[in-house]
Amino acid sequence: MTMASPFHLAIPVHDLQLCRIFYRDILGCEEGRSSDQWVDFNFFNHQLVIHYKPKSNSNLHTNLVDGKDVPVPHFGVVLPWDDFHTFAEELKKKNIVFIIEPYIRFEGLAGEQATMFFKDPSDNALEFKAFKDINQLFAK
Repeated sequence: MTMASPFHLAIPVHDLQLCRIFYRDILGCEEGRSSDQWVDFNFFNHQLVIHYKPKSNSNLHTNLVDGKDVPVPHFGVVLPWDDFHTFAEELKKKNIVFIIEPYIRFEGLAGEQATMFFKDPSDNALEFKAFKDINQLFAK
C-alpha cells in the first residue's frame, strides 16, 4: 500500500469556538490558520477546516450496518490498531458521548475492524476505526 496524500475536508459548524475547543483540546488536533469564520486543523495529518454556518434543523440520517444505526454522513480516520484503543480510552476519560461505543466489527471475517462513532458539538458525525490487518482495508 502506498502512502496516501492528505485529504482536505471542510465542514459546517454552528458554534465555531466550541468546535475549535473540541477539535483542538478533545481530539488533540493542532490548530493552523483561522479567521472569524473558519479554523484549519491538522486532523491526523489531514487538513480539516471548520466553517461557521448558522444552525439548521436537519435530521441525522442513519443506515443499518452490522445491526447498528450508522450516521450518514460521517468522516474520520483509520488509525493503527493499538492507537485506536488508546484513543478510545482517552475519549472515554474526556466523557465523549458515543453514538456507537467502540467495538469490533466483522470479527473473524475479511475487514475485521475496531470502530466507534461520536459527534462534534455541531452534530457532525465522526467515525474512527482500525483494522486488525491494515491490508484488509479494502477486502471484500
